[in-house]
Amino acid sequence: MSALPFPLAPEPDDITAEIGRKLFAGGADFLKGVVAMDGLPPADRPEVCFAGRSNVGKSTLINALTGRKALARASNTPGRTQEINFFTLGESHYLVDLPGYGYAEAPVAVVKQWQALLKAYLSGRATLRRAFVLIDARHGAKAVDAEIMGLLDKAAVPFQVVLTKADKVRRSDLDTSLARTRAVLAKHPAAYPELILTSSDKGDGIATLRATIAGIT
Repeated sequence: MSALPFPLAPEPDDITAEIGRKLFAGGADFLKGVVAMDGLPPADRPEVCFAGRSNVGKSTLINALTGRKALARASNTPGRTQEINFFTLGESHYLVDLPGYGYAEAPVAVVKQWQALLKAYLSGRATLRRAFVLIDARHGAKAVDAEIMGLLDKAAVPFQVVLTKADKVRRSDLDTSLARTRAVLAKHPAAYPELILTSSDKGDGIATLRATIAGIT
């Protein structure tokens, strides 16, 4: 029997998990919000970015990773994150929170401005090592997620899917969601071949994601 494409990432071993824990225990702080390419911080360290539909849980996941409840602002209002927000992770990495895409409640001109900035960042940031595309585990990948994946393909930015809110979905529905997501990923050459399943509320997958980020140099 052949293995499933895009399997769930295994939990890290104790040594790898400790490396990830130490990286995030070193402190994380908000650096700046960027609204234009000339406002980007120096490209002096590897960085990873988080992309996802509005309200998929990006800010909540960043807070769970860093152990800081209010480091990234979470909101029930779609489209609140209107900037590219940079966070320092110790002195070695940047974490980058991208504007939510999809049904942003914002004027069309503003949405277009975000989209232009997003495209410029993804295609022009040499120190961007990986994008984490967040997908709600209750629904799986949707057309709007495929759009951002296509943009990452064109920008030659490797991306990895992180499924959020895993505690809010039944196992049978999760299997359907995973199958939908795998079918979409099969069309994207920049997709990393493992999925990470997380719950920010329960802490599931947080050690795996921390270890993954720690291994990116």
